[in-house]
Amino acid sequence: MCIRDRYQRRVHGDYYLSSMKLVLFFLMVLTAIYADSCGGNCPSGRCPRCPCGTVPHKIDIAAICQKHSWSQKCCQCIVQHESGGNEKATGYNTNGSFDVGVFQINQMNWGSCSGGEPPCDAERNLKCAIKVYQWGGNTWKLWSTAKGCGCANTPQK
Repeated sequence: MCIRDRYQRRVHGDYYLSSMKLVLFFLMVLTAIYADSCGGNCPSGRCPRCPCGTVPHKIDIAAICQKHSWSQKCCQCIVQHESGGNEKATGYNTNGSFDVGVFQINQMNWGSCSGGEPPCDAERNLKCAIKVYQWGGNTWKLWSTAKGCGCANTPQK
């Protein structure tokens, strides 16, 4: 083997190793970004896991709100601000709990309305939202977005 052949092998081998390291690094960064945002379901990018998966699913906000006899205007405003109508939306709170679904139902409530499982589909989430609404005296006051929607303390019908 001549010197030129050894040199070419070393150069090509080093180039290949450097390229592979770069590709692996890029994939690790993408994985970290993708995992933290749950495929877009966790807008904060701080979710340590994805209880509702990594594929967003938009629903018709007006249609889900019409399934209960509360203020349609308030319901639509709150759902829009809580999840944008993404039934797989996930929020991660500073106390380590999750909020999930179109109404962003907190993990503390899952046992009372969803058998302890995250209510990630719109119908289960609605069932939980109705309970939370009732616990709040048939008001929206238990949602953090209620005040901004003008729906905080007034019973809604």
